[in-house]
Amino acid sequence: MPTSPEHPRADFSLVFPPDPSWVRTAREAVRTALHTANRPDLADTALLLTSEAVTNAVTACRRSGCAAPVTLYAEWAALGTLRVLVSDDAPGMPSPRALTGAETEAEAEAENGRGLFLIDNCATEWGVCHHGPGPGKAVWFQVGGAGA
Repeated sequence: MPTSPEHPRADFSLVFPPDPSWVRTAREAVRTALHTANRPDLADTALLLTSEAVTNAVTACRRSGCAAPVTLYAEWAALGTLRVLVSDDAPGMPSPRALTGAETEAEAEAENGRGLFLIDNCATEWGVCHHGPGPGKAVWFQVGGAGA
């Protein structure tokens, strides 16, 4: 997205400990970037997916005992697309968990385990990649762009 007074660049990164209290801060940072770029149309989806990606990273770190920081990076790509990447150093690669007919009602209504399912269904594009020589990975998603 070209920089102009109406659409300033709002790329940023945020590095924080793997603690659930930082999910809100990450979400608010993305909200500020959207506000700065005058893109309130992307807010609902971008904030939901940011919360899910950061929560997944924090949860993975806490479960594995990884104390390395989580990093969120947001940038504006071509055609008004917001790209958000969340990386952590916890081992393992996440994958979407979808509802199946075999799940109990309690499992189907659980508040956890659906982050990548939401990202898969709401982002215009997304992916998971391994990074560096260690066990870490990054989940990224894009919202907006032409025709979104």
